Amino acid sequence: MALDPLSDDPLALGESVRPVRIGRRRFQHRYWLHLLLFGLTLATTTLAGGLHYESFLSDFGTRRVSLGLGGFLAGGLWYSLTLLAILGAHEAGHYLMCRRHQVDATLPYFLPAPLPLTGTIGAFIRIREPFPDRRVLFDIAAAGPFAGFAVLVPALFIGLHLSEIQPLPPDFRGFSLGEPPFFQLATRALWGPIAEGYSINAHPMVFASWFGLLATAVNLLPFGQLDGGHIAYAALGRRAALVSAGTVLAAVGLTFVSASWMMTTLVLVVMLFMLGPYHPPVLYDEIALDGRRRAAALVAAVLFVLCFTPAPIEPYELLKRP
Repeated sequence: MALDPLSDDPLALGESVRPVRIGRRRFQHRYWLHLLLFGLTLATTTLAGGLHYESFLSDFGTRRVSLGLGGFLAGGLWYSLTLLAILGAHEAGHYLMCRRHQVDATLPYFLPAPLPLTGTIGAFIRIREPFPDRRVLFDIAAAGPFAGFAVLVPALFIGLHLSEIQPLPPDFRGFSLGEPPFFQLATRALWGPIAEGYSINAHPMVFASWFGLLATAVNLLPFGQLDGGHIAYAALGRRAALVSAGTVLAAVGLTFVSASWMMTTLVLVVMLFMLGPYHPPVLYDEIALDGRRRAAALVAAVLFVLCFTPAPIEPYELLKRP
């Protein structure tokens, strides 16, 4: 515990304070469970990636593709390894910052899901004790999105380099991905303006990176105990409750823009009613963010804008309706 030798006040130095922890051993992990979930998620994302790879080779369904099981699984690794690297970097950022600040936490839990588009619903770590102060809370919360984005950027550019610009068939039926601002900037940097009637035939690495952008935006929503909610509380304290309530209202409004927001909005509403709008307090709430961390909070807000899209995914045929 950091103490001013001339004061009995543990907050006198204005630094992070470490409460004394007695009893159980910390940073203990069930390695078998983490490895099992990772293996299952690798399997489900590789299967989803195989479908993306087949779609990529089919040139918007204009070519017949027959890969065989080996080719299907090998092609699926383009997607699965890219996505797991992005999600893994995100969670590793949280975990390593927990180790740095000695806040007990688990290793990442990856979540497999038999979904044809993603093969997963993400990953998370569990924090097993209260945060000492708002500075530590901010460091741990912001480290995840920053680390995931650092891996996502080169993956997106590599994937776009492997992609092709091709004409869309008149009878094309599929999904249109909403393009976050960073995705648009990267596309324009590599391909320039894309002519009417043409589209990017996206390599599986592109879809993995796009999903990483979407996951980053959702995590940075300033609500509750999402990364963005942690950051908002670290910066604003109890006033962050108003931001959380506003975020839920905004999410409800987004469901009228795109039905793809329905599940996220439902989760936010359930969390709001079950947990309330207030973030759990840290042990020493009086320790506010310093200038460097406030600047980093603004960077996190910019990152949210770069990753956000109001209509993440829509059936292409619906977009063509007058």
